[in-house]
Amino acid sequence: MAARLLIVEDDAEIADFLATGLGAEGYDVTVRPDGRDLPALVRDGDFALVILDRMLPDAEGAELCRRLREAGEDVMILMLTARDALGDKLEGLRAGADDYMTKPFAFEELLARLEVLLRRTGSGVSVPDAVTVGDIRLDRSLKTAQRAGQELELTATEFALLDYFVENAGRVVSRMEILRQVWGYDFDPHTNIVEVYIAYLRRKLDRAGPAGTIQTVRGFGYLLADDRSSSDAAL
Repeated sequence: MAARLLIVEDDAEIADFLATGLGAEGYDVTVRPDGRDLPALVRDGDFALVILDRMLPDAEGAELCRRLREAGEDVMILMLTARDALGDKLEGLRAGADDYMTKPFAFEELLARLEVLLRRTGSGVSVPDAVTVGDIRLDRSLKTAQRAGQELELTATEFALLDYFVENAGRVVSRMEILRQVWGYDFDPHTNIVEVYIAYLRRKLDRAGPAGTIQTVRGFGYLLADDRSSSDAAL
C-alpha cells in the first residue's frame, strides 16, 4: 500500500510539481493550500508524512507544527520553506518538525529525505527484539520505550535517535555518525538538528530518571553509558 502524504503548500506551482513528482514515485498524495483544520485532517487522514510550508495565507507553519504535536499527532513532518536563516530552522525543529528543507530544492534530495523519514515509521519492517540498557528498555517491534518502568512518549525521530544510542551504548558517537544513521545525511547540512533532538530526548529521559543519561563528550560526540542488562526477544 502506498504511503499517504499530505502537502500543505499555497504556491500552486510548487504544490503541483510536488504532487506530480511524488505521485509518479508511487505515493498517495493529498494537497491543501492552507492550514485550516490541519490537526483534524491529519487525525482522520491516516497520513504517513506531512510536507508543511512555513508561510501560509492563514497560518504560520511552525505554529501549525506545534499544534499538531500538542494534539498528540506523531505524524512525520518535513518543513519546506524559503526561510533559510538558522534561527528559522531551529524554530521549525523546536516546534516538532522532523526535518527542514529550504527552497529552492532538488527533487532527488527531497525524495531521499522522505525515504529516510518514512523508514522511521517502521512500515512493513518487523524487528522482533527488545533490549535493555540500564533502566532504559526499547522494544523495536512495538515501537515503545520505557525508563524505570515509565513509558516515554517519543516521536518517531526521537525513537530512532534513542535506538541508535542504545545500539551503540558504551561508545562515543560523533555528530556526523548520528546525521548519517538517523537522518540519512552523508554531508553536514550546517544545522543544529542533532543538538535540538538530543535536547528533546534528554528532557524526556531526565523526567523519568536521573539526569545525564546521554553525555556530551566535548570535541568528540555523545555517549550513552553501557549498562546493558539484557537482550531478549519481544513477545
